[in-house]
Amino acid sequence: MDQMLMGAIAMGSLVAGLFFFRFWRTTQDTFFLWFALSFWLEAGNRVALALLFAASELEPLFYLLRVVAYGLIVVAILQKNQRRRAK
Repeated sequence: MDQMLMGAIAMGSLVAGLFFFRFWRTTQDTFFLWFALSFWLEAGNRVALALLFAASELEPLFYLLRVVAYGLIVVAILQKNQRRRAK
């Protein structure tokens, strides 16, 4: 059951990444590109967790990937707010 749920989360993250990538292609706003990369990284993280049976979410590598994915979201938000203040 855990592997099925990991697959569903990975699929949802992949679709969300494609959604943001489509917006990036139409607007060329890097905000959407950072979000797409973040969701794709999270999808890869979930696939790796599902494929490695003895893996735990608390292992440093998986935790680091998640921190990087959330860091990309923070970078996107900060970059967007910085551009607004400059205008």
